[in-house]
Amino acid sequence: MWDYTEKVKDLFLNPKNVGEIEDADAVGEVGSITCGDALRLSIKLDDEGRIADARFKTFGCASAIASSSVLTELIKGMTLEEASHISNRDIADALGGLPEEKMHCSVMGMEALEAAIANYRGDTPSQDAMEEGELVCKCFGVTDTRIRRVIRENDLKTVEQVTNYTKAGGACTSCIMDIEDILGEELKAREKLIAQKPREEPPKRKLTNLQKISMIQQVVNEEIKPRLKNDGGDIELVDIDGNNVVVSLRGMCTGCMSAPLTIGYIQERLREYVSPELSVVVDQG
Repeated sequence: MWDYTEKVKDLFLNPKNVGEIEDADAVGEVGSITCGDALRLSIKLDDEGRIADARFKTFGCASAIASSSVLTELIKGMTLEEASHISNRDIADALGGLPEEKMHCSVMGMEALEAAIANYRGDTPSQDAMEEGELVCKCFGVTDTRIRRVIRENDLKTVEQVTNYTKAGGACTSCIMDIEDILGEELKAREKLIAQKPREEPPKRKLTNLQKISMIQQVVNEEIKPRLKNDGGDIELVDIDGNNVVVSLRGMCTGCMSAPLTIGYIQERLREYVSPELSVVVDQG
C-alpha cells in the first residue's frame, strides 16, 4: 500500500471542485483512459482576468484525483500568467508530498493546466506539443520530447524516476533501453552545462568588530609573523581603527628597502583571509 499523506487521503475521499464548467473560458485535456490516467480541467475567469472557478474530471488513482483537486484550489484567484508558473512540484508539495511512484499524477495536473492556458490563448495545446517527437513508450504513449522535458524540470537521475514521473517503461518494459539512452544524453548535457557555468563565490557574512579583530590577530600570528621571522624580520600589531590595520615592522624589516613590498604582502593576506576592505598602515610613532 502506498504511503499517502493525510491531505492526499482526504482529497481522494472528499475531492473539491469535481465536475465541469459548462461555459468554461478554457479547457485542458491530457492522458487517455486506455493508458490508465486522464484529466479534463475547465476554467472560468472573472472580469479582472483571474481564475474565478476551476473544476476537474479525472480517471485515475487516488494520487491523480488528489492532485487534480489540489490543483484547482491552487490556481483560484490567479491570473493565467501566474498560473502558468505552477509546476508539478508545487502540486506535490501542496499535498504534503507524493510517493515517487505516483509523481506522474502531479505531472498530469501541470500538463492539464498548460493545455487549458494554451486553449484560452488559442495556442497549440500543450499536450500536442508534448507528444511531438519520437514515440518511446507505446504502452502509455510517451514520446522522447516529453521524457526529456520531465528529466530536465525535475532533475531526474535514474530510469526508475523517469518511469515514476511519466509511466514510460512501466508496462512491457521494452522501451527501457531507449529511456536509458535518453537519460544518458540528458545527464551528459547537464554535466556540460554545470561545467560551463561560472562558479559563484558565496557571499561573505559581515563581521562584528570583535570577530574582525580576532581574525586579524590570528592571521598576523599564524600566517604573517612566521613568514617574516624566517627572513629575520618581525611585525607588531599596534592598533585596529575601523578598516585600518596599524602595524610596526621589527627586526630586519625595520628600514628595509623592501618594506613597501612587505606591507603589500601583509595587506594582501589580511584582505584574503579577513576582509577585502582592510588597509595596512605603518605606525610612524
